[in-house]
Amino acid sequence: MELKELGENLFVAAQISPSDLETLAARGFRSVISNRPDGEAPDQASFADISREAHRNGMEVRYIPVVASKIAPDDVSAFRLALAALPKPILAYCRTGTRSTFLWALSEAASRPLEEIATRANAAGYDLKNIETRLQEMASQRLSQNVEG
Repeated sequence: MELKELGENLFVAAQISPSDLETLAARGFRSVISNRPDGEAPDQASFADISREAHRNGMEVRYIPVVASKIAPDDVSAFRLALAALPKPILAYCRTGTRSTFLWALSEAASRPLEEIATRANAAGYDLKNIETRLQEMASQRLSQNVEG
């Protein structure tokens, strides 16, 4: 299991297994967010199995399943709220970590410079080109709200 840090007590990873939760808890993780819909692959652990092991190891969980090309504003809001509410550090996972990174980037676009978001994502090995337009739109909304407010 390779964990990639996005910063501020948030890490992303590819699909984890129930047996990884004990290791994650021992490393100090207090929460897990699953961004992978159940049943995407026959060999993936279900969210119920991950959740059960996480709870057994004293961790909190959230299930925010998304398809990368169909991330909705409600998904971004749910992710932002989970980041604010869950005990830290947090591990978010999906098949490769990309969806989790996209959700983080979109949730941060309203409050953080896009260059910083891109730098953090790139340092973790993720490319944000597929959501670049959405990130710019969200940053523009933030900037216009700052000017108006």
